[in-house]
Amino acid sequence: MTESHSELPSPADRRTTDADGHDCVDPLGVAVVTVSSSRGTATEVDPSDPGGDAVETILVDAGHVVTSRRTIPDDYVQIKTTVGECLERPNVDLVVTTGGTGVTVDDITPDAVGELFDRELPGFGEAFRRLSWEEVGTRVVATRATAGIARDVPVFVLPGSVNAVELATVEIIAEEAPHLAGLATRHTVGETDA
Repeated sequence: MTESHSELPSPADRRTTDADGHDCVDPLGVAVVTVSSSRGTATEVDPSDPGGDAVETILVDAGHVVTSRRTIPDDYVQIKTTVGECLERPNVDLVVTTGGTGVTVDDITPDAVGELFDRELPGFGEAFRRLSWEEVGTRVVATRATAGIARDVPVFVLPGSVNAVELATVEIIAEEAPHLAGLATRHTVGETDA
């Protein structure tokens, strides 16, 4: 696992509202988890991780901080455990996984991560597939990209394709994640921000 040495402001200093008065958390502390049978093990990050690199670059350019980065194999328990560990970290407000969202027998990321969801966000998968239509047409039916809220943290499960990662991160995640994090944690205001 790699960790950023960048410090995030306190949670109270990052809680704000947008132009419409909606709760937001900005900047976000982001965990990026790459799931791949060909790109590494649980203890190393392969330098050739274009999907994870794309997530990091886009979100850092949007002002957020990547606080954790992992590359793990397509293993159900390892995926669920790794994402669960990310959710427990106080400097993680958003988790984005890449890889393992297809229909082959080893594409199990949505299944493993989905068990952690307290609430699903079906609109993400719908919007992602609609946006993907122009590039891949009817092949959108083969992606099981999904999202949900787990332990008050938005979690996005993306395909491993760089084009898909860029599309989802630029068009949806960078735009909506601060608001989702704000809504998901609104009930905690006053508990830890005092």
